Amino acid sequence: MHHLASKPFRCGSVAIVGRPNVGKSTLLNALIDAHLSIVTPRAHTTRQRILGIANPEGGQILYLDTPGLHRDAKRAINRSLNRAVHAAIAEADLAVQVVAAERWDDEDAAVYAALAERPVPRLLVVNKVDRVADKARLLPFVQALARDRDWDAVFMVSAQRRAGLAELERAILARLPAGEARLDTESFTDRSERFLVAELVREQLMRQLGEELPYATTVEIERFEDRPDGITEVAAVVWVEREGQKAIVIGAGGRRAKAIGSASRRGIEALLGRKVFLKLWVRVRTGWSDDEAALKQFGFE
Repeated sequence: MHHLASKPFRCGSVAIVGRPNVGKSTLLNALIDAHLSIVTPRAHTTRQRILGIANPEGGQILYLDTPGLHRDAKRAINRSLNRAVHAAIAEADLAVQVVAAERWDDEDAAVYAALAERPVPRLLVVNKVDRVADKARLLPFVQALARDRDWDAVFMVSAQRRAGLAELERAILARLPAGEARLDTESFTDRSERFLVAELVREQLMRQLGEELPYATTVEIERFEDRPDGITEVAAVVWVEREGQKAIVIGAGGRRAKAIGSASRRGIEALLGRKVFLKLWVRVRTGWSDDEAALKQFGFE
């Protein structure tokens, strides 16, 4: 058995970075095998650094999921998101830049520039390769990117189909520092149940209202109580910026809010493994997304 001892246990943190909508959250979920980062088909769904924990053989990988990096951070909310990206990079032992196959633009370049400021190993992940019919085109795409940039290694993956992930995970683990596991191996996140519950409600808002209601909504959990009868009571407030948005969330005869509530409740029950009584309120706070105090209250930063 002596050969096993020669491989040290490794543990470290990995920042997954990229411009909005390249599939960072889908990749994280596939790597930790849990539905943790909410996934919707729209940009900037991820707003906070969510820690996903993977425990492959021989190590523990702590994934820092980051919001998409925005070029023009005009509003407080975008500045807050960009700070979260830089904070994750500053904290990580390894950085993984995710790009979409055959697409590289100014925003991707800005992400690379943020990474290049730090002396950590960095990997390039070309995601969504399943959408490229002629795979031979991927090689010139990657060669062009690597011409005046420096990544330790490049991986072609499809996060959605879970293709290419085993090789990526091995490469990540091999580059992490040797050391003990830092977190309980049973858990897959350090986030509180309250936080995850708010995210599940926000996911339903995105799914059901994505087209009509872009990013003017956030969710605050006002009450989260385990009752003696085994039911968990949750009161959640959906904050919007205008009365017209409130009407959209509630819907004709309250039908929209009801559908969002019941879909959220099913997701929360699955997450917590117990019965949930969910109360949903919709309230207006004008301009919250450009108000530093409001962002703090709602858990940004």
